[in-house]
Amino acid sequence: MTGMTSSERPLLNRRLAEFGTTIFAEMSALALRTGSINLGQGFPDTDGPEEVREAAVRALREGRGNQYPPGPGVPELRTAITAHQERRYGLSYDPDAEVLVTAGATEAIAAALLALVEPGDEVVALEPYYDSYAASIAMAGGTRVPVTLRPDAGAFRLDLDELRAAVTPRTRLLLVNTPHNPTGTVLTRAELTAIAELAVERDLLVVTDEVYEHLVYDEAEHVPLATLPGMRGRTVSIGSAGKTFSFTGWKVGWVTSTPELVTAVRSAKQFLTYVASGPFQYAVAEALALPDAYFEAFRRDMQTRRDILAAGLTEAGFQVYDTAGTYFITTDIRPLGETDGFAFCRSLPDRAGVVAIPNAVFYDHREAGAPFVRFAFCKRTEVLKEAAERLRQLG
Repeated sequence: MTGMTSSERPLLNRRLAEFGTTIFAEMSALALRTGSINLGQGFPDTDGPEEVREAAVRALREGRGNQYPPGPGVPELRTAITAHQERRYGLSYDPDAEVLVTAGATEAIAAALLALVEPGDEVVALEPYYDSYAASIAMAGGTRVPVTLRPDAGAFRLDLDELRAAVTPRTRLLLVNTPHNPTGTVLTRAELTAIAELAVERDLLVVTDEVYEHLVYDEAEHVPLATLPGMRGRTVSIGSAGKTFSFTGWKVGWVTSTPELVTAVRSAKQFLTYVASGPFQYAVAEALALPDAYFEAFRRDMQTRRDILAAGLTEAGFQVYDTAGTYFITTDIRPLGETDGFAFCRSLPDRAGVVAIPNAVFYDHREAGAPFVRFAFCKRTEVLKEAAERLRQLG
């Protein structure tokens, strides 16, 4: 077999032809083969709160969620999501009509784009972007239009004029991610207000990925786009338990929006997984009700880890960009005499025993991301200190 049919037509459909094995799989395999510290893929190396894990065990033992849960999600979790949105942001949602539980944020993104985008529609997304965005837009038959965040004064910034210029009569929706993976940028209230005004003016839908909402540092503030004037009725907000509670394998995400938009997203979602993560939904319901002290301690802990890794990278000679949110640091390798992030990341395990991700995989304009490399700091402090020590060999 050559991987071709007798007609020589490729087996993989043309919409997905550009998407091969993800860079995360390649780099994780490289980490295993070389025994390197894996700061590539963004998953913690310790579990989240014991009481949350025990809530999942309790649900399993009590037979809650072992069979198919309700299509929109278990009522306890939908109620907990609405309580969280009300308590944190003053956003009021109906748990029966305006919440949909998904198999992680990745499914929420896919279902939203499959539901809301017609072939030929343009989707404006902030570049660099999480790789599933591009694949989901492609599967929906849409055309992605990247607006590039660029370094400015030590951080990555959005050019609002460039964003406005990217919107055409064919634009269907804006896909916004804040706090932003991979750059660590947190869009300001002023920037989000400008995005909201543009969406209202041009009558656009907005899908907003807010999975890092609880991981904002220093003076940064997470402002949900749905809280801004004119946005409650046109915004599909996406959240996730994986990043907030360090149980990424549970795959519990959610969508909040109007009944009409949630119904549209659910129409696509029901033919993807139908339902998922039954017992874990009950556990996440309890997790979302944890006191504010949990969320604050989690944020402080991640900020400490950020600072450990940032110091090590700076001492190793990288240019380190400010991380105001997420658990990723973006660096520039040009001060090390390097220009090709792919080559650098493939050689780094042998040179320093550390694995990172080349940011260029998150760009349509690959050259714009060529010198940037992303490191994850959601690891134990001793692991980060060891990685920092190894990286200093490059200096």
